[in-house]
Amino acid sequence: MGQCGITSSKTVLVFLNLIFWVEEEVNHSIQKVYNEYNGTNSDAPSRAIDYVQRQLHCCGITNYSDWRNTRWFNESRNNSVPLSCCKPTASNCTGALTHPGDLYPEGCEALVVKKLKEIMMYVIWAALTFAAIQMLGMLCACVVLCRRGRDPAYELLISGGTYA
Repeated sequence: MGQCGITSSKTVLVFLNLIFWVEEEVNHSIQKVYNEYNGTNSDAPSRAIDYVQRQLHCCGITNYSDWRNTRWFNESRNNSVPLSCCKPTASNCTGALTHPGDLYPEGCEALVVKKLKEIMMYVIWAALTFAAIQMLGMLCACVVLCRRGRDPAYELLISGGTYA
């Protein structure tokens, strides 16, 4: 039972370490995925970027101007960002940088990190709850062991030199 408590404590420490690591790793990964974007739905990085931008209502890494530094932007030469950057309220949005009011102003990196940290906090709370239950179990076991010494109902039965 004590081993489970130690293991859950180590798990909590691992997740606390992950919270600090997430920000750095997300920055590296998101930059890589944005560079692989090609605007087609058949490509996994493109689908992932479009999905994140639509769901989190964001555009680019820090803002929509980050798209200017991507291979897709330079190859397309249409001076626009993906349509997933368009606000749903903007009618006839083409993603053109000349109409920044039609685009989400906030970048995706901060929002992705925030969501991941929220999810990890739920996992940490679950691990802490499990550790608390383990500690309660150990406390109950200690109470039973302490009572055993004072209560005659808990006397050991000795037969033939072995404990039953």
